[in-house]
Amino acid sequence: MVDIFAMLYSHTNIIINVILIGAFLLNVIFAFTIIFMERRSASSIWAWILVLFLLPILGFVIYLLFGRQIQRQQIFKIDREDQIGIEMIVNEQMEALKNDDFSKGNHQIVKYKDMVQMLLYNNAAFLTTDNEIKVFTDGADKFESLIDDIYAAKDYIHIQYYIFRNDQLSNRILTALEHKLDEGLEVRMLYDDMGSRTLKFKDFKNFRKKNGHFESFFPSKLPLINLRMNNRNHRKVVIIDGHIGYVGGFNVGEEYLGLKKKFGYWRDTHLRIVGDAVNALQLRFMLDWNSQSSREDIKYEDRYFPDVKSGGTKGVQIASSGPDETWEQIKYGYLKMIASAKQSIYIQTPYFIPDQAFLDAVKIAALGGVEVNIMIPNKPDHPFVFWATYKNVASLLDAGVNIFHYDNGFLHSKTVVIDDELASVGTANMDHRSFTLNFEVNAFIYDTEIAQQLKRAFQDDLKVSHRLTKELYEKRSNWIKFKEGISQLLSPIL
Repeated sequence: MVDIFAMLYSHTNIIINVILIGAFLLNVIFAFTIIFMERRSASSIWAWILVLFLLPILGFVIYLLFGRQIQRQQIFKIDREDQIGIEMIVNEQMEALKNDDFSKGNHQIVKYKDMVQMLLYNNAAFLTTDNEIKVFTDGADKFESLIDDIYAAKDYIHIQYYIFRNDQLSNRILTALEHKLDEGLEVRMLYDDMGSRTLKFKDFKNFRKKNGHFESFFPSKLPLINLRMNNRNHRKVVIIDGHIGYVGGFNVGEEYLGLKKKFGYWRDTHLRIVGDAVNALQLRFMLDWNSQSSREDIKYEDRYFPDVKSGGTKGVQIASSGPDETWEQIKYGYLKMIASAKQSIYIQTPYFIPDQAFLDAVKIAALGGVEVNIMIPNKPDHPFVFWATYKNVASLLDAGVNIFHYDNGFLHSKTVVIDDELASVGTANMDHRSFTLNFEVNAFIYDTEIAQQLKRAFQDDLKVSHRLTKELYEKRSNWIKFKEGISQLLSPIL
């Protein structure tokens, strides 16, 4: 009997050793894959190696779910004929930039033509100069306007959100969409499978019965397991009849109306655009829709790209970015704005975890005499992200950057304003996830009126914010220092 137990013990030890050696070899293989096969920053490589070796088996699972990269492949389908059409527009605008024949009388476009060229070259973000823009900073106002526009639609509605809850707000929107389906309109809805993971197909049973089109982006193959978990479609875009477009930070859910106690008032920024910039939003939606295994792709028809006579004069470029791209377009846009500033920079972001080059650009601007103001939330929705953000903004204090904590709820706005002339509003946060992992979209706006309006919104928020000073930061507890350190260590993969 003793010999049997000894033999079993010996076999158990052998199995355990084999498992441990196997886990170690897998970690080595994945570590070498990260180092030699994937395009990553050095900080991201070291962060993943740390995870793999400190958590030998769990780290392997975490890497499969969160670490795998999308190769630079053609995810978004576009017909060759339409691709040629877009290339012609870009080439014509690039030529017009050389000849200074492009501004339509817009002084800001002339002044920032190098910015226009950069976005054109990197992202085919064609310039539009005839837009009217309305800025929303309150969720109730934004959604009332959206629902009114849905009820007024005549031809089609294309709607895309990262998060679409099943609650009273989403039910109001669905009711409006179903009403338009009854009138015979085309309605398509695209949502992110992870951001809207609580949604179920049965929630849209009536919508689909009325011939509404309903798709998820990078859907899960297995319940609760999504191998594209790290690459999500974070865009929030609505196009109505090709005449009206919405883009910005608000998702669909009651928290965005300030109805969730955890967050309190939800402070965000969203745009309603009328003009040819809507065509760029429409193209972005169609590319996202057709990238999925949809039952029916959207064909490129003239009715999707009408000639909109808005009477507006605001210059807009719609730039998008994602892990399938070679260029980090929106990050480059932010950096170009910061480098162009001569007087002031106003930034609002819920997450501030950029790379060192970005931090240095902000410091250089401040040390060069530009007034730099950054506002972040004073409460976390993701603890690690919050403390990494806190440490990063504090690192800018010595350079003279003004840092503010928004105290009136949760700040989710993603805006940049420079010199009262140039602004960006969109879905991209200032972090590694938005710059390289998620699919994002931003409007870059060349217009003094909109820039000043966004600046005034920032200044109004100062009334319900407090300033982070170096003295206040140095009084933080050891526990906060510990949370900062851990969060900073993980920041390249947050």
